[in-house]
Amino acid sequence: MDKVFKALADETRRRLLDRLHEHNGQTLGELCARIDMARQSVTQHLAVLEAANLVSTVRRGREKLHYLNPVPLHEMQERWIDKFERPRLRALGAVRRRAEEAMTDRPAFVYVTYIASTPEKVWEALTSADLTAEYWGHRNESDWRQGSRWAHVRTDGSGVEDVVGTVVVSEPPTRLVTTWTSPENEGREETSSRVTFDIEAHADIVRLTVTHEDLEDEGALAEVSFGWPAVLSNLKSLLETGRVLPQEPWDVPRTG
Repeated sequence: MDKVFKALADETRRRLLDRLHEHNGQTLGELCARIDMARQSVTQHLAVLEAANLVSTVRRGREKLHYLNPVPLHEMQERWIDKFERPRLRALGAVRRRAEEAMTDRPAFVYVTYIASTPEKVWEALTSADLTAEYWGHRNESDWRQGSRWAHVRTDGSGVEDVVGTVVVSEPPTRLVTTWTSPENEGREETSSRVTFDIEAHADIVRLTVTHEDLEDEGALAEVSFGWPAVLSNLKSLLETGRVLPQEPWDVPRTG
């Protein structure tokens, strides 16, 4: 228990646990992107949390994923809290959990498509400003390095940015994670949603999985549920045939 108390005594380590509670299974790069601290310092804090058994890690290929381990916290609660005020605290905890869930339960969207291509070409299609202009109608502009800014820029020459965000993870050609928000909300983390592109090769095809999380509400979910299939169908056509669809897919009338 001494290691647990020591680990919890530091604000940064508590923030790391909060981040894993919000989104479990993050890489070091993802955790660093949300903590204003050098990568080496974050690594040292994670080592303390691992030593206290508050964080466990799993290897996935070259990635090391970090997971919150709640067992020591549960043991601490049973030993130091529950035996004194168990009934009342549990009732209060249930009320708080319901309130927090109501405030933080933001919808997510997942879309999977299969493309006759290579991971390298799919990565290029997602990160090339010229190619995104061709199949998306916007130029996605960035150097695509972790921590860099990116922008979804109109192709009419106006330079207007309709979406901006930060590159959270950049692991070419297999994984790209970005935040999304409106230009007027740039810098306000609570307004951002999060898009993950997972690119997996299988023989001569690629499985592209797009996960759009932390959407504001059901209205935003409805918008991306219409928009992502249209954009990704255009991308698939471009990579497989060399040309986009003959009509812009997002102009097809919605039904239902």
